[in-house]
Amino acid sequence: MELIASLAGKLRSGWNPWAEAGNERQYASFENVLNQFQLYISKMEKTGAMKQKTVYDYLSRLSTLIAYNGQRYSKIVYIYQFDLAFISDFLDYILLDRDSSARTRNNYRTWLSALCSWLVEKKYLLENPVSKIRCLPEEQKFRSALTADDLHLLREHLGRTNKPFLLACMMEYYTFIRPTELTYIKVGDIRIKEQKIFISSAFSKNRRDGMVGINDELIRLMIELDVFSHPNSDYLFGEKFIPSQDQASARIFRDSFVNLRKTLKWPAYYQFYSLKDSGIRDLANAEGIVVARDQARHADITTTNKYLKGDALTVHDETKHFKGNL
Repeated sequence: MELIASLAGKLRSGWNPWAEAGNERQYASFENVLNQFQLYISKMEKTGAMKQKTVYDYLSRLSTLIAYNGQRYSKIVYIYQFDLAFISDFLDYILLDRDSSARTRNNYRTWLSALCSWLVEKKYLLENPVSKIRCLPEEQKFRSALTADDLHLLREHLGRTNKPFLLACMMEYYTFIRPTELTYIKVGDIRIKEQKIFISSAFSKNRRDGMVGINDELIRLMIELDVFSHPNSDYLFGEKFIPSQDQASARIFRDSFVNLRKTLKWPAYYQFYSLKDSGIRDLANAEGIVVARDQARHADITTTNKYLKGDALTVHDETKHFKGNL
């Protein structure tokens, strides 16, 4: 009777004696394994192997996954139950029940694939079930590049009212350095004679050292703002976009641009990151997409092409004058 009661309890909790579990680890508690994954992610942040924003995104999605399992009628208990059917249902929950976009659903899929790769590495799963789930077609990003007239208006307005923020906008437009990365750039990272900026792997998104060119216009504005009189150890953008020993938050770029957008009565699809879209479009059209790719530190031209829409898409001049056999 004791054996029957014990087996009945295990069966109710999800244990299956005929499940294809290759080792004892696959019978580990789903909750305990996710707790281990959370500790692993936190450790990656402390060692600098994972950026703070990435860790925040991972833990946020992990919390959503745990909450989803908690509200299911039949909760999974063992890690081997974290299979294709469960993950597919979870992604449908993200897309349909939470009324999320296809892009958000695909981002969850990417995160789940990373989680399952870790589970396979730790022998909790035999294979990554996410590999059998396809990405959904995504709508175009809401963000849009600024027109040439609006870029001129921005320069004229900020040139009169806020030149330090104008420098930040021009940095985004000409160097394509991401806002979070901009907060880490120090005066000493700027090679004024060579007109280059060094982006360290310690804070770059792709975890690789990078070097981007500085436009003549940027150099002139930096000299005008007396940037190079500050110590090399100062961050280029502190509070109010003035070089400082104290590092500013990336929010200052977004918040200041929102205020600018209200002042100039611009549409919501104009965002601070739109300046990068605008810069890639203009550089690709002027100097070629390969030059734009290298300045943006993209691994492949296909990534650069994602920033180009409609009339901004580039074509090679050679195709215009090619004489074929037809």
